[in-house]
Amino acid sequence: MKLVPLGDRVVLTMVAAEETTKSGIVLPGSAKEKPQTAEVVAVGPGGNVDGKEVTMFVKAGDKVIFSKYAGTEVKLDGVEYIIVKQGDILAIVE
Repeated sequence: MKLVPLGDRVVLTMVAAEETTKSGIVLPGSAKEKPQTAEVVAVGPGGNVDGKEVTMFVKAGDKVIFSKYAGTEVKLDGVEYIIVKQGDILAIVE
């Protein structure tokens, strides 16, 4: 199965959290922050959403930073995804 987002939705897969700090301290699982960096898996068609014309600026394969508490987490075939609106994406990492 695959996820096909509708409207201005974007399907993301999380990038692994850092295991150590920049100074070399190893973090236990409870101390790790939820990562806000993800890779775009699929992008909705955009178009007319809630009476406004929406142009999609991200594409599959982009690495993005998104709002901390945004989206809906979904598990499909053992893989965890998060579905967010394009407006919840803050930046594309180049």
